[in-house]
Amino acid sequence: MRPLIIAAVMTEQHHLKLLTYNIQVGIETSRYRHYLTRAWRYALPFRSRRENLNRIAQILAPYDLVALQETDAGSLRSNYVDQVAYLADQADFPFWHTRINRRLGPWAQHSMGLLSRYRPTEVREVSLPSRIPGRGALIARFGEEADGLLVVVAHLSLDRRTQAHQLAFLGSLIGDQTHAILMGDLNCSWDAIRAHGALAGLRGAPHPLPSYPSWRPTRSLDHILVTPSLDIQHTQVVSHVTSDHLPLAMHVALPRDLRLADDPAV
Repeated sequence: MRPLIIAAVMTEQHHLKLLTYNIQVGIETSRYRHYLTRAWRYALPFRSRRENLNRIAQILAPYDLVALQETDAGSLRSNYVDQVAYLADQADFPFWHTRINRRLGPWAQHSMGLLSRYRPTEVREVSLPSRIPGRGALIARFGEEADGLLVVVAHLSLDRRTQAHQLAFLGSLIGDQTHAILMGDLNCSWDAIRAHGALAGLRGAPHPLPSYPSWRPTRSLDHILVTPSLDIQHTQVVSHVTSDHLPLAMHVALPRDLRLADDPAV
């Protein structure tokens, strides 16, 4: 039986299930009017937020790497719960990292995060260029630097000029990395990303996958982009309305010489 167990681990090592999700700090939104009628939920706690986070955790559980945007790192509105840590616990992810983008004292701790079933060899935080501070990215490395995997999680600004600077910055972070993944709410279409050119070496879904607004998606704002060394097997928007965005999922096959770790969850 032991050789079969080893083979199972090797197969899992060479496929990754990726997900990126803007969770809107745990607010369920299913109508435009909710931006007005539920606006107070951005600043104050409410009873059903925990229940919605539990539903989100169920969505995240089948995946290997998850990028989260619009989370709270522990403030009044989230009942002082670090939502990234909470989701990692509920979805049984052994490794997670929270980056706080904007600190508003006890009122809000705007953040983003990464959940992983593999132990990263390095995680660092960077600030994205912006006229208004508060946009950032997480950079995680898995495996040895020469032939390892670089994962970048980002949440870009709405302003197109600022986005252009941020896309150029992300391009410089990825550089000539052989194996890399960029995930996040990039607040622009794949056509706009390709037109900019900074990420021309990356590939995404073969056609637009609208993820916003969640109740009637018409805009492709959430993206998972990978280097050509990663073989895209499947990409889809996951139909669960627990935020104003829908989750975007991608399954990729890894080259045989790329190993994230000796075993999952180590």
